[in-house]
Formats: sequence, structure tokens, C-alpha cells
Amino acid sequence: MKEISIRPARKEDLPTLLEFEQGVITAERPMAVATLKETKISYYDIAAMIDPPDVEILVAELDGQIVGSGYARIVDSKPYLKHAQHSYLGFMFVPIEHRGKGINKLIIDRLKKWTLSKNIYEMRLEVYHNNPAAIRAYEKAGFSKNLIEMRIGLKEL
Repeated sequence: MKEISIRPARKEDLPTLLEFEQGVITAERPMAVATLKETKISYYDIAAMIDPPDVEILVAELDGQIVGSGYARIVDSKPYLKHAQHSYLGFMFVPIEHRGKGINKLIIDRLKKWTLSKNIYEMRLEVYHNNPAAIRAYEKAGFSKNLIEMRIGLKEL
């Protein structure tokens, strides 16, 4: 098997990254049917996230093709937490045909290094409770469950 390389995203990657974003949304839509709009939506302003120093978008490449993505963004933590800032991970996506190759973990490992290079020592992410495959992947990468966010749609009652 050829080697998968991880690198920072570039502006010319934008068409693929926008496709990946829709892939994330398509995967998550069934898990969030009560909350996501039914029209075409966007989670991120990916173009604006490529250059800022407080965000790192990474892509995985295999044979010159982008086969995965993920980002870390430095955010201020709640004032009652021990850490003043943490990196928030998102946009974790690997197309179906490339899953199971450890791409997500490679991206997370590089995002860990980037986070540490910013002198940040906490990473967080959100995952739908009804997405056991993603939960297992994040646990394999060292994450553990923390809080459960709960909701009630009052209009639906």
C-alpha cells in the first residue's frame, strides 16, 4: 500500500474540501433530522479557515488525491475550566472507499502536534451520540467521553 501523507490545506484544495463538507453533512443529517435544515447547508467557511494562525486544516493525500480532512481551531475555554484555551476539532472526513486505513488517526495525530506547538494542552470535539463508528475512531485516537448535550424541541411538542 502506498504511503498516505498529511499536509496543510491550500486554497486550490477548496473544491474537494467543499465536497467533503457536504459528505460530513450527508453523514450527519440522519442523526440530526430534528435540528438540521432540510435545504443545502454549510457548516464552515472553509476558505476563510485556510490561512489564519489559530486554525489548522489538514488533508490526507494518497497518490495525489485528497482522501481525508480535519481541522483544529484554538478557542477560549469556559472561565471555570483549568485550561484557558483548547483546540476544537471538526471537519473530520474520509470518503467511504478510504475508511479503515487509519487516515482519521493520522490527521488527528498531526493536529495534536499542531495544538501542542501552540502551547495548548487540551483538545475537544463533538460527535453525535448515535454515531458509534465515529465514537470508536475518536476513542482509538485517545479521546474519552466527557459531557452529553441534551435538547428538546418545544415547537415539536
